[in-house]
Amino acid sequence: MKLRYFVITLLLLSIVSMFIGVVTVTPASLLHLSENDKNILLNSRLPRTLSIILAGVALSVAGLLMQQLTRNKFVSPTTAGTLDFAKLGILLAMIFFADAHILIKLSFAIASAIIGTMVFMGIVRRIKYKDAIFIPLVGLMLGNIVSSLATFIALRFNAIQSIGNFFVGDFSMITTGRYEVLIIIVPMVILIYFFAHHFTIVGMGESFSRNLGISYDRIMNLGVVIAAVVSATVVVTVGVLPFLGLIVPNIVNLLVGDHLQKTLPFTAVLGAILVMTADIFSRLIIFPYEIPIGLTLGILGSLIFMTLLLIRRKSYAEKI
Repeated sequence: MKLRYFVITLLLLSIVSMFIGVVTVTPASLLHLSENDKNILLNSRLPRTLSIILAGVALSVAGLLMQQLTRNKFVSPTTAGTLDFAKLGILLAMIFFADAHILIKLSFAIASAIIGTMVFMGIVRRIKYKDAIFIPLVGLMLGNIVSSLATFIALRFNAIQSIGNFFVGDFSMITTGRYEVLIIIVPMVILIYFFAHHFTIVGMGESFSRNLGISYDRIMNLGVVIAAVVSATVVVTVGVLPFLGLIVPNIVNLLVGDHLQKTLPFTAVLGAILVMTADIFSRLIIFPYEIPIGLTLGILGSLIFMTLLLIRRKSYAEKI
């Protein structure tokens, strides 16, 4: 499997994305753009395309990292409660700081996501029943509790409409000045790549890590912080993108294998491709209007996830 084919596909989809919108801008018109066309391309469509790529990379890589640390293919920011804790952090920022700046929201979201993911990982380390399905169910229950708490607080402080914008992913409001915080994702992905070997060893267990001279707690905490930071950054910027961190690493696992350092580039690019495809579809299905990508990605993601389950079940049956 060649990475360059994935990269070429992403580049082609990015070009298509740049020329889809209510205002018609075609490749042929690039040589004689009006001032309005330049403004649309540089301040709306280019930021949107870049944010789609960064958000797709972020949640896919976060899912891959969490699956590596827990040795469970069903764990992701969605099924570990990470995204729900990030939403709670955003809500608290909006309550304590009226008209909170995006950096304040980001700080609260990251802190809350780190705490929530730490709680989930702590539960995983302590439970003895390590069935593959049971662990993400714990995360889903934890996430639902936190989400219910956030809804209650939002109702109490009359902020339900404000927090509702973060429940469904949407790139329609992305413009220059509203997506730049996603750049945080780049150094986080680089960190994952350089510590890939350590994360792999830590995923094999505490005793195994200590025997090889690797600090289990330090590397585990680093992985949790990275996953929480990139997940919270996406939620603050564009909202929740469901299934992404769950299905993309599993697709890559089927195509390439499960070596973290090798699969990381494939996971990053495929995640961006999936989000870009869903966004283009969201803009075209009821053109000139568009539906939130969170809905499109939810439907597409659920279909892909069901297909993956059937493939793995068939593979397991053949081994027996």
